[in-house]
Amino acid sequence: MLKHIFRILLFVSLYSGSSIVIAQPAGQKITYSQYIETYKDIAIRKMNEYRIPASITLAQGLLESGSGNSELAINANNHFGIKCHKEWSGMTYTMDDDEKNECFRKYASAEESYSDHSYFLTSRARYATLFELDVKDYKGWAYGLKSAGYATNPKYAEMLIRIIEENQLFLYDTGFTGTIAGKKEPDNKQSQETKAISRQEKAGTFKFLEVAEGNRKLYLNNNVKLTYARPDDTPHTIARDLGIHAFQILQYNELGKNEQLLPGQVVYVEPKKKRASVRNHTFKAGESMREVSQLYGVKLKSLYRMNALQEGHEPEPGTILELQKRRR
Repeated sequence: MLKHIFRILLFVSLYSGSSIVIAQPAGQKITYSQYIETYKDIAIRKMNEYRIPASITLAQGLLESGSGNSELAINANNHFGIKCHKEWSGMTYTMDDDEKNECFRKYASAEESYSDHSYFLTSRARYATLFELDVKDYKGWAYGLKSAGYATNPKYAEMLIRIIEENQLFLYDTGFTGTIAGKKEPDNKQSQETKAISRQEKAGTFKFLEVAEGNRKLYLNNNVKLTYARPDDTPHTIARDLGIHAFQILQYNELGKNEQLLPGQVVYVEPKKKRASVRNHTFKAGESMREVSQLYGVKLKSLYRMNALQEGHEPEPGTILELQKRRR
């Protein structure tokens, strides 16, 4: 009976335009702290109604919506990436995901997205065993969601747990309703990264692609995906967020095993190409061959081979480097 009433209320609110929390103004980015402060009370209410840990709901919202900055969150108030499915009769939003032009649920407010997320979990038989867990068992919930097939990323449970523990979201599972001090801000203290992104975007070099797991922005260069290292990042933290292996990060970027990443450093998350999209590059003073390799998304070995240079050799400033084919 309660579920039937919820369906009616959700349907009415979708078409009446009523809402408690509205989407952020266009162009304004939401931080982790702002997101948590905005939606914690809703998550706590849903926990009391449905026995889903508030920490889990908030962590999923942060992860799935890029802390409220994803296309779905902004344009459809959809914070959990829930697709239409055959039973959905509300508003819809179409965008490319696993397949082209997929149908996602659209809500009149973010709170309706939270309500539907709670109902979605309670109405699916595959999640039933989760409700046998203690509401404070956020780790059990995280691993249970992954086992039940909520997400395909093999590290999904670990990512949720890390978000919960870094931001102390587990306190909201105990009835605490205040503001948590010292929440981690993954996007703060990234001035070097921001400057690097700005330089590349102004130059038209790298194209923004999407916000991936861990609220990581992915870009395309030479049709190869890349991200920018954050403060304190390692190949392991980037690999963990994106569901790949640390050795792949090392291999794709020609990094030494113990080499440290610098904030704002370009990090490719898939293999670079053998050729660039432009013909050549003028080698500058203070530049390295690996920097050229990273700038154009070309494998370092290919760069040496195309220019008939011994690996490890750094050309003189002013040298014209071939980026597309071997010199004759």
